[in-house]
Amino acid sequence: MPLLLRRHHGLLIAAGTVCVVVNGSGLGALWFTGVGLLLGGLLLRWVLTRAQRPPRGGTPPVALGAPVRGHWVALNGPATKVPSHTHSLAQTYAIDLVRRPAPEPVWVWPIARRPAAYPAYGEPLLAPADGRVVAAADGQRDHLSRTSLAGLGYLLVEGFVRSLTDPRHILGNHLVLDLGDGTYAVFAHLRRRSLRVAVGERVAAGQPLAECGNSGNSSEPHLHFQLMDGPDLTSAHGLPFTWRYTDDDGRERVGVPADHTSFTPAAPGPR
Repeated sequence: MPLLLRRHHGLLIAAGTVCVVVNGSGLGALWFTGVGLLLGGLLLRWVLTRAQRPPRGGTPPVALGAPVRGHWVALNGPATKVPSHTHSLAQTYAIDLVRRPAPEPVWVWPIARRPAAYPAYGEPLLAPADGRVVAAADGQRDHLSRTSLAGLGYLLVEGFVRSLTDPRHILGNHLVLDLGDGTYAVFAHLRRRSLRVAVGERVAAGQPLAECGNSGNSSEPHLHFQLMDGPDLTSAHGLPFTWRYTDDDGRERVGVPADHTSFTPAAPGPR
């Protein structure tokens, strides 16, 4: 039912937009119909997002191994703000991981770069704990970067359109693991045809699962990682988590790195 409602809200917004855009008779029936559809779709979207807010009081963070190895930089993570992304699609405590140095964003040129220009592209992604694969898809293309001014504008429009459809168009190539005890891990924006596991397969902590890519709603190659309390992204709630990692001063920490800070994860291990 949540997925059905999500699809309906997208149809309402899309239909309303079309009505408003093609309307050529001023404030007539078509214009009011379009505005009504838009408002109905946006209201439904707000209700769905609000329904995915975690319960009050929260839950203790789940201790995991990090899903990457080597030197990474955290972005849009829960150590800086919650929700880190949005409550929609259980992204309350999600985090994005990139590698640096990488091509810097530009105003004009180049408009876009190939994914291989970024050091995160093709990096192995690891199981954060023992688990079982419950969803996997890797048929979407790895698109060009969206880090120029024109690219970011395109990303905003593209992201809005993607949000009106099935969640897979946001996630791109992705993987969902059942870690047990009602905990599910999501890996998004994977490299096309890089999956090394299949639905139903058991995996061990630290096992390579796929490669980092630039599919779905992504500005540059990176890993989007999150935990949730159910397998359905349209109805689950996000869950907090912690990793063991070393900061740039060589101090070992337990938690989640703050935005724009670099870190080196400890070896993945069992919870």
